[in-house]
Amino acid sequence: MGLAGLRGHHWAGILLVASLLTMWSLPAAVQLTFDANPLTTIQSEKDVVLSMLGTPPPPGTPGSSKLLARPTIAISQDTATEQRENVTFCRSTPDANVTIHWVFNDLPLVFHERMQLATDGKTLTILTVQREDSGTYTCEAQAFRQVRSSAPTFLAVNYGPDPFEIKLESGVSRGEVVEVIEGSTVSFSVETQSHPPPAYTWFLPYDSIPPPTMSSFATQAVSREHEGTYRCLVSSGATHLLRLGALTVRVLETLTKPHIVPPSLNLVENASSVALTCQTPHEGAGVLWLLRGQALLPSDHLVLSVDNRSLVIHGLRRDDTGPCECEVWNWGSRARSEPFRLAMSYGPDRVDITSGSAPGVVGTVEAELNSSLTLRCRAESQPGVEFHWTLEQSTAVHAGQVLIIRALTWEHQGIYGCTASNPLTQLARSASVRVRVVGPQSALSAGAMGGIAVGILALIALSAGLGCFLCIRNARR
Repeated sequence: MGLAGLRGHHWAGILLVASLLTMWSLPAAVQLTFDANPLTTIQSEKDVVLSMLGTPPPPGTPGSSKLLARPTIAISQDTATEQRENVTFCRSTPDANVTIHWVFNDLPLVFHERMQLATDGKTLTILTVQREDSGTYTCEAQAFRQVRSSAPTFLAVNYGPDPFEIKLESGVSRGEVVEVIEGSTVSFSVETQSHPPPAYTWFLPYDSIPPPTMSSFATQAVSREHEGTYRCLVSSGATHLLRLGALTVRVLETLTKPHIVPPSLNLVENASSVALTCQTPHEGAGVLWLLRGQALLPSDHLVLSVDNRSLVIHGLRRDDTGPCECEVWNWGSRARSEPFRLAMSYGPDRVDITSGSAPGVVGTVEAELNSSLTLRCRAESQPGVEFHWTLEQSTAVHAGQVLIIRALTWEHQGIYGCTASNPLTQLARSASVRVRVVGPQSALSAGAMGGIAVGILALIALSAGLGCFLCIRNARR
């Protein structure tokens, strides 16, 4: 080949290099470090390209050092178990006087206390591997203004299963028990960290063939037969770890109306104590008492049992008669009893006497002779009291709440007393009223006229007897 041919090949090579440098950018792993001298940089890039094309750079050219060999990584094991094993990475390269840099997941490796690096940087040891050590490792060899990266090596770390709790999408926790509503749909689930994914085995308090083998399952229309303890065993064949979780479920029935059990004794105000019981078949339901529509506040007078199912009233008062109600409840429903009133005996407290249709209490009544008079006796008492009327200096007794005199005479004047008595409380109260009869004095009754006639006749008889006595005595003398 002549000189012209050589020159032609030379220029063709230059054009090819220029084209490659223009169209192709070097990967990050082999990016070159630029010197202050641009000629050296260009020549180095040219050397690299020529090396990749299989044409060595001419001897004596600046930056014409040999091309670095690609390093390789040997790993002691590419799969390790967390907190049990160590892993060692060994870099191998035929080149000497090279600088080694380790890369983790495409970022410079950040060293920590569990990592040991050999002085020459060729050996990296991870002590007691953790799950965060899992990833891709590479090493970079740098020398002669060249960078070569090894093929990526992946380290897999097996871990888990971690401790977990069984969760319910619907339900309310009561300590170590979760309550759900009867008839609802309940979903059970387990969340745990594990690699590779673990196996799940459920143990249910009722027969289920086959038992669930997934991390979650649902039960439709739960009932009392679904109550009990649910257990889930999570296992990993890679780490040989087992985890067991448990959850106790209580099914709350739909509440029905409770019933207040009445006392069997006769109750007397201030003398009796009474116990009322809220009767319900729902053992787990809460109980609330209401008195006259308001929540009952416990006191020395009103005492509730520990479970609120019994109410004891000490020293009954008439305002304790009610109405009284009890309500059963849980977080899903509630039901209230029918209003209940205590049958309690009390009184009479005070006796009042009224006259006619007037509502006011009277102490003295004046009425016309021969007119009618109505006296009424009243007293607050339960049950109703018995009334008795008496007239002063008379043995006559009139029973009833009302005393009616059709035609007043002078004999009706005097003090009338009314006595009210309660046979159950054995209490009696009395009141009195003075009755005055007014009218003409001549207008004497037949009885009064007869009395006067008898008086006159008695006076005549007395006078006649006295005269006879005097005559006989004088005759003897």
